[in-house]
Amino acid sequence: MYKNDGINRRYSEGYKLKVLAELSTGKYNKSELSRIYGINRTTLNGWIDQYDRKDLKNTRITVETNDDIGKLKALQKEVEQLKSLLLKKDLDNLMLDSYLEVAAENLGYKNVEELKKSLNIKPS
Repeated sequence: MYKNDGINRRYSEGYKLKVLAELSTGKYNKSELSRIYGINRTTLNGWIDQYDRKDLKNTRITVETNDDIGKLKALQKEVEQLKSLLLKKDLDNLMLDSYLEVAAENLGYKNVEELKKSLNIKPS
């Protein structure tokens, strides 16, 4: 098995096709073939792409029921609503801080904290 020894290896078309043919038999998986031939898995995946062997690609199949899809959409809608509420709350806090700064300045306080102390408002 080859390790990263700084040598740039070139593989012939026949060699690549032979390895892909072995992979397609199902006798070995990608990891096993990588070990047997000393080929990096990314190289093997590159050959699969090069020869357009979609049958050898790792695929993910997601099976969902209509109920799952409905729950997912409801949760996504709830997340958007919560984001909107959080944004509104942040803007409200920002406006309140701005009002307090203006009020502290107009009433002659050194800073907002002094105004909050005199009004018994908890510091944020």
